[in-house]
Amino acid sequence: MASPVADIIGYWFGNASGDAATAQAQRKLWWAKDAAIDADIRKRFGDRVEAAATGAHDDWAATPNGRLALILLFDQFPRNMYRDTPQAFAHDPLACKLALDGIADGVEQSLRPIERVFFYLPLEHAESLPLQERCVELFSALAAAAPDADRGVFSGYVDFAVRHRDIIRRFGRFPHRNRILGRASTPEETAFLQQPGSSF
Repeated sequence: MASPVADIIGYWFGNASGDAATAQAQRKLWWAKDAAIDADIRKRFGDRVEAAATGAHDDWAATPNGRLALILLFDQFPRNMYRDTPQAFAHDPLACKLALDGIADGVEQSLRPIERVFFYLPLEHAESLPLQERCVELFSALAAAAPDADRGVFSGYVDFAVRHRDIIRRFGRFPHRNRILGRASTPEETAFLQQPGSSF
C-alpha cells in the first residue's frame, strides 16, 4: 500500500514521463472547474486536509516530497473541496509558510521542475506584492533552466505568475475573491472584473 505522501503525489502528478507530458496529462485535474473532480478530491483527501491542518502530519515536512504533499493539501485541494467559499483560501497561510521555509532551505531543488511549480504556487496565491515578486522570480528561473522541449510549458507558468503579480500590484488583493470573502469591491475593481481574464 502506498504511503499517504506517495498517494497524494501520485494522484496529483500521475505517471506520465517527462514534465511537459505530465502537464498535458494532468491539465484537467489541475486547472478545470469540474464538480466531479471537486467531489473526488473531497472524498479522497478531505479528512487528510483537516488532519494536516491540526498538525497531525507536521512530520511530513522533513522530506521534500512530504513538504510538497502538505502544500498540495493546503494550497490546491481546498480550492477544489471548498470552491467558491471562504474555506477555499483558509489554509493558504499554512501553505505559504511551508513553501517559504522550504525555499529558504533549498528543499524544493531536489524535486522535479513540474513539482516545483506547485511548491511555488502558494506565493502566487498570496495577496502580498513582495511574495508575488518572489514568485515571478522563481518561475522565471524555472523556465530559464527548462530544456527546450519543456520551455513552452514553464513560460506559460511565468505568464500566469506575472498576471497575478500585476493584479496585486494594482489592487493589493484579488478582486475576484471579494464576493466570496464578503469584501466590497471598489468601482475600479468592479470595472476590472468585467474584463476577460480578470478571474483565475
